[in-house]
Amino acid sequence: MSIDVTTEKRFEQDIETFMLSIEGGYTKTTDTYDANCGLYVDTLIKFIQNTQPKEWARFENANKVNPINKFIQAFNLACDEYGLLHILRYGFKHRGITFRICYFKPESSLNEVAMANYEANIINCNRQWYYSADCRNSVDMVLVVNGIPVFAFELKNQYTGQTVDNAKRQWMYDRDPREICFQFNKRILTYFCIDHLEVWMATKLAGKETLFLPFNQGSNGAGNDGGKGNPANIDGYPTAYLWEQVFQKDSMMDILQRFIHLNKGDNKKKHSIIFPRYHQLDVVRKLIADVYKNGSGKNYLIQHSAGSGKSNSIAWTTYRLASLHDKDNKPIFSSVIVITDRTVLDAQLQATISSFDHTVGAIETIGEGKNSKDLRDAINNGIRIIVTTLQKFPVIYQEVDKKKGRNFAIIVDEAHSSQTGSSALKLKTALADTEAALREYAEIEGKAEEDPDDKLLQEMINHGKHKNLSFFAFTATPKDKTLEIFGTEHDDGSFHPFHIYSMRQAIEEGFILDVLQNYMTYKTCFEIANSTPDNPEVPASKASKVIKNFQQLHPYNISQKAKIIVETFRETTKEKIGGNGKMMVVTSSRLAAVRYYHEVKRYIEQMRYNDIDILVAFSGAVKDEDEEYTEAKLNVRKDGSHISENQTKAEFHDNFNVLIVAEKYQTGFDEPLLHTMIVDKKLKGVKAVQTLSRLNRTCNGKYDTFILDFINTKEDIIEAFQPFYQETYLEHEVNVDLIYQVQNSLRGFAIYSDTEISSFCKEYFQTKGQNERAMGRMTSILKPIADRYNAKTTDEKYQFRRDIRKFVKWYGYISQVVRMFDKELHQEFIFCSYLIKLLPAEKVEMIDIESKLKLEFYKLQKTFEGAITLEEKKGSYAGGDSVGAKGENKKTPLDEIIEKINEKYKGLFSDADRVLIVSLQDKLMKDDKLKKIVKTTEPKIFNDIFPNIFNNVAQESYKQSQEAYTSLFQDVTKYNTIMQVLADYVYTQMRK
Repeated sequence: MSIDVTTEKRFEQDIETFMLSIEGGYTKTTDTYDANCGLYVDTLIKFIQNTQPKEWARFENANKVNPINKFIQAFNLACDEYGLLHILRYGFKHRGITFRICYFKPESSLNEVAMANYEANIINCNRQWYYSADCRNSVDMVLVVNGIPVFAFELKNQYTGQTVDNAKRQWMYDRDPREICFQFNKRILTYFCIDHLEVWMATKLAGKETLFLPFNQGSNGAGNDGGKGNPANIDGYPTAYLWEQVFQKDSMMDILQRFIHLNKGDNKKKHSIIFPRYHQLDVVRKLIADVYKNGSGKNYLIQHSAGSGKSNSIAWTTYRLASLHDKDNKPIFSSVIVITDRTVLDAQLQATISSFDHTVGAIETIGEGKNSKDLRDAINNGIRIIVTTLQKFPVIYQEVDKKKGRNFAIIVDEAHSSQTGSSALKLKTALADTEAALREYAEIEGKAEEDPDDKLLQEMINHGKHKNLSFFAFTATPKDKTLEIFGTEHDDGSFHPFHIYSMRQAIEEGFILDVLQNYMTYKTCFEIANSTPDNPEVPASKASKVIKNFQQLHPYNISQKAKIIVETFRETTKEKIGGNGKMMVVTSSRLAAVRYYHEVKRYIEQMRYNDIDILVAFSGAVKDEDEEYTEAKLNVRKDGSHISENQTKAEFHDNFNVLIVAEKYQTGFDEPLLHTMIVDKKLKGVKAVQTLSRLNRTCNGKYDTFILDFINTKEDIIEAFQPFYQETYLEHEVNVDLIYQVQNSLRGFAIYSDTEISSFCKEYFQTKGQNERAMGRMTSILKPIADRYNAKTTDEKYQFRRDIRKFVKWYGYISQVVRMFDKELHQEFIFCSYLIKLLPAEKVEMIDIESKLKLEFYKLQKTFEGAITLEEKKGSYAGGDSVGAKGENKKTPLDEIIEKINEKYKGLFSDADRVLIVSLQDKLMKDDKLKKIVKTTEPKIFNDIFPNIFNNVAQESYKQSQEAYTSLFQDVTKYNTIMQVLADYVYTQMRK
């Protein structure tokens, strides 16, 4: 039989067939919709009478004349006051009578009455819903809960020439928002546009201003790496997940109960409804399903793009975990602990969870005004949801009681390398049930039981993973260590996120903006000279920083950039987002922020501009020459009043349009009106992604962003963003045995011995308790070791400090991953942790370099303008096969350092040959074929091969820019000199 019906009606029928099936769970109503009151009245009254007969009898006795109309009036008044979402969840009161409008499925199936009430709901799916008394317009499909329309679908069919875009226009222009059924939070809570390939949704009808968001799975399916859209479905329509999964009856009721959230604004007109995006709904449900199946003890890494709604995903996950029961109807977790440094998440968690659960004390935030003891009490008292910072655990890690038999879910907001430090280990110590680890150790040692006073053992058994702890780590930018600690290990030994909503998918779906689409880079070209005949020996690394700092903070540099900042705002930013566009200036230091603030203000006054108002943000106090500045001292309103630090964010949103920052507001800052960013700071890796992503938030009228970067190149930004554009994974686990290499390196300095480690640890781990002499004895054991250290050469001391810091940090990391039960190694870790604090840092005698410098040349030159494009590929880490390279701290004559700096930055003034050399060098270094030759060729053979390679590159460059390269071919001596210099450079660099 051929398929000959491909109409929209057929599409409706196919959806209805599933919805009305046993699997779908809906029934078809015989009731008639009353457009004047926006209800299927008979259905609602029938539900009330069947489930709450006593309440209905009381109501009828009190309202003998037309009780049904009076009930509908009472219901509508309650919706006007509280909104439909609240009424669905909590019912309403009328003259002392409490009515429930629907019943939700209980967490525990043991509650038979609650289950019976849930089954008593009347859930309908109706086609061709004639919603108005004023016209014969109809909506294709409506879902109805106990007579109340809650979700509406407009269906479109590609085979008849229509798509979701037609459905959007229908909702915007053919549906009157004044109809009672379309009024905000009175009846319909979410409006859907559906065709064969895509789904879109809106939660508020506002004519042409209606905001639609995609509700698609992603090109490779939900939670997988990919782009926008939906994958093919071998069993039916690509969009069938909407009616077969999302709006299956039980799923739909679960969304009503536990997901849809009313986001309250300053007044009712600014309220908004948040319906979960598909990736949010999917990640929460998959996490809950996996925990229900496997219980406590697993770790989960969720890689969701910056700006993708992680705060709501965390709030929904937190709430669900706190109320999750196992197969025996027992709660799986005693408490859910959210680790965050974001106050905005605290507030969001409170608001979201309180809308689901009115239980007093269900959530406790250990924030400002509370201390670590409050955290201890919250854990000991079994508070269901606790929000705190990681730094509070080291104070109370020995004071949490009754850990045995208690499971904890730990949700980590923006998981990164801080989860590998001592505070993270103290968190485990505070919460871990170590009984299984003790049994594991007893088996290794062949002992029946262990000494409970063995402090060394008590520390080691907290290492690794524990059955009573489940970690849920959310981040957009997972590092290698994050992946190994929280990721899911695959059969090939690689580690992957549990769930992915990639930057690529978020951009393609329009949920966030692509901040790299309009990018401009400048190169700061300068030359610095030594203004005195002196040429002192100075530490190279520190001197380089001082010289670069001299250039960055030079008044001329700041004045030139300040002018660009102000004019960029006036020409590019000011008119964006309906005239509300804002700018952020990211500076390299607090002092730079202060100086930029003053110079920008000075330029604004000089030009008599009145359309730009600036704020500055930095922590603490900054001294510039003889005056001290704070954020609050500099930030002043037009009425002369000062703005405190905790008011800066709100003031920037309401009254100011440029914010100059130094290490503040670069992460976790959510300001949708932020359109432009000026970068005057070196940004790398995760920091670059987090900082630039401040611009990616969307809002009405925001269609693009703009970044002007004075420091970083296009290549720098690609290197930072590419690993996190799609899924990031770890190819193989870290080789923990590398810790022994670092240990051997430390022993090679012959600064301490096994005997001294044992003596120190005997004192440290003593069971009698600390007396007034214990700390002194520990210091006395370390004193001879510090003396031996001080007798070493400067370079030896520098390298020893690097190695001991590396050892302590590396051990802290691997103790999060595995339990090694290596007593000697753990003792050396404790010993080194204290020894490093006793070793004096090398005193660097810095001469006053700044007074010897002068800026001779300065030029800002645009080097790139346009879109930075990323490749559609996964990012990966190779895994830990090294623990860091050796460092150097050599002294170099000042003139040599200046020459090296100028070699890098001078270039474009008069010495055109230097630009030519750099260009050729870049092309050669990017030649993969040349890299292979270098790796497998001895120097003498390489020098024979290189001239042909160099000539090919030079000829190709000449074709691209004849004017620049003519002099190279006219001067044989110059040609050969450059070729030889580059041959040596390329060979040396590629062999490293």
